[in-house]
Amino acid sequence: MKLSSIALRLMKAPLKRPFKTHLETVTEREVIIVEAKNQDGMTGYGEAVPFSSPWYTEETVKTCFHVLEDFLIPKTLAFDLKHPNELAGLWSGIRRNAMAKSALEQAIWDLYAKQEGIYLGKLFGGERTEVDAGVVIASDRIEDALRQIEESLEVGYRRYKIKINPTNDLEFLTQIRNAYPDIPLMVDANSAYSLQDVPHLQKLDAFNLMMIEQPLGHDDILEHSLLQKELKTPICLDESINSYHDAKSALMLKSCGVITIKMAKVGGWSQAVKIHDLCVEHGVPLWCGGMIEFGISRAHNLALATLQGFTIPGDISSSSRYWESDIIEPEVIVKNGVIQVPYKTGIGFKINKKRLDELTSYRNVYK
Repeated sequence: MKLSSIALRLMKAPLKRPFKTHLETVTEREVIIVEAKNQDGMTGYGEAVPFSSPWYTEETVKTCFHVLEDFLIPKTLAFDLKHPNELAGLWSGIRRNAMAKSALEQAIWDLYAKQEGIYLGKLFGGERTEVDAGVVIASDRIEDALRQIEESLEVGYRRYKIKINPTNDLEFLTQIRNAYPDIPLMVDANSAYSLQDVPHLQKLDAFNLMMIEQPLGHDDILEHSLLQKELKTPICLDESINSYHDAKSALMLKSCGVITIKMAKVGGWSQAVKIHDLCVEHGVPLWCGGMIEFGISRAHNLALATLQGFTIPGDISSSSRYWESDIIEPEVIVKNGVIQVPYKTGIGFKINKKRLDELTSYRNVYK
């Protein structure tokens, strides 16, 4: 590969409806778009998806931009890169900063797949022609949550994730199960509980849940292994899984029955695929997590979800759920609960450059 330039864009847009958890309410989404160009003028795209403040991870949009601009991009452009597999070793001296690494790696893998004339998912053995889609219901009002479920049922989503905390969980789940007794339902706690809440969490076993996502500390693996022994419902780890080592530790300690992989959070394609292969080897089901992203990150997640281990519908909803207009063409569409895999080269979607320019507040090119 011969990279001629790498560009960074800051862009943002308001969400169509607020995304509410007990940690934060997101009304506007800001991201960084990475554009990697080769000497033939072909461009690959990646998307950095930290939030503007460090409520979910320690990375923010500002810190991510800094690491990309001052460390990752100069190191990458100065290196005679022959294959994207070399990036992990090249960046090994830069600790953590997974979302910055993921965005740049995404762009370079997209470019490489386009050069090879192949769909990105197929580079890693992805074979699915359609991907089951799940949806996140994030509201602090049960009336709004029920309305979102009703709207999503019309689209046919195949899994419903409800944001919960100790003050609303039993009320929310009771009303949801009374209204929709048979929908495939899971809950996401975003670390709202502690081991002192074991008797309370055991009450959730009665609601026939697919899983309870990240009930304990955001960086915990050990205590989840203790909690899982007390619950019939499988625990799913999300925030705790930031690397291959984290996933391996969780499996060794039997801390969970399910793992979600967020490509951005684990550092990109290489780490995500490595974790996928580990979970397949151990028979642990996977699903692909989302970050309230725009179409470029959504397209990368869709390609990842074509791999065999992703047997549970992921957080890959229609573009229209969050945005009046997305930055890819065509937009991601969920129909009858599935997304058709594009199988064009690279991420499989064209970039809506007019919309991208409209949302861009700053752009810089590095050579």
